[in-house]
Amino acid sequence: MKLSAGIQRWAQHLRVERGQSEHTLRAYLGELGRLVEGFEDPELGRINARRLRRFLASRHRQVESASLARTASALRSFFSYAEEQGWTQGNPAALLRQPKVPKRLPRPLGEQDAVALVEAPDGSEKRDVETKVKLDTRDRAMLELLYGAGLRISELCGLRPMDLDLRQRTVRVMGKGSKERIVPFPKLCAAALADWLAEREQLFFLGDEPKLKQPSASAALFLGRRGTHLSPRSVRRRLQKAVQRAGLAGKIHPHRLRHSFATHLLEGGADLRAIQELLGHASLSTTQKYTAVSLTHLESVYDSAHPRA
Repeated sequence: MKLSAGIQRWAQHLRVERGQSEHTLRAYLGELGRLVEGFEDPELGRINARRLRRFLASRHRQVESASLARTASALRSFFSYAEEQGWTQGNPAALLRQPKVPKRLPRPLGEQDAVALVEAPDGSEKRDVETKVKLDTRDRAMLELLYGAGLRISELCGLRPMDLDLRQRTVRVMGKGSKERIVPFPKLCAAALADWLAEREQLFFLGDEPKLKQPSASAALFLGRRGTHLSPRSVRRRLQKAVQRAGLAGKIHPHRLRHSFATHLLEGGADLRAIQELLGHASLSTTQKYTAVSLTHLESVYDSAHPRA
């Protein structure tokens, strides 16, 4: 079997049987696509451990250790599947060494900066000329939910109105590995969501000629131009506009709001297990990185407040 054909079969296995996210699939397929290009799509049986190590060495000169570790993980996953399917004699990726990735602590926003960011869409931005979308109404709801519920950007973009319970102030989220969880959100977030739902219904589903024909509950919660599904790229772009309006320095990505959500909960006294459930982490060790961030904060408070510090 050709390498490229095997990769497509493996990707379908990950998508259907393993429930991997589209983000993970894109990342893995990107890495293995480079493998196909480098080897000019050979037969799977002709690929050995030496050729894979040579490929990793070439990638090492181009990318950082985190990307290299992802490449190694993709190779091990694919060739393990290839061995199970009988496409190869043994697993040539089994002995690949995992590159060491330096541990990086999350960089949460300060509480005041987080509040300034989510409140930046204040209603002053003009409507989109073509669709008449109240951008600030939508963006305020998105940012309140990213910070108020600690969502991943993929989770945010996958929401539908039926996933919200404004009375209970909870949202049903489909996380990694198709694992569902219920996350609460604060009153200000509920108010922002109610404003956007009313605006969304008026713009896209009501009137003499509604722009969308399907029931509003089945369409995405956050809509873009002409009622299209809002993409992660669009969310990042709107976040950067809010960053500029809030007067914050540097590039702030959506995941920093998730980091801020977890860190501020921990500093406020929340239990680590509860934070794990809210974030949808499969392992507590993933959540424990926030304890180091919180400890740094507590040390600074101690140094400034204790008379013997």
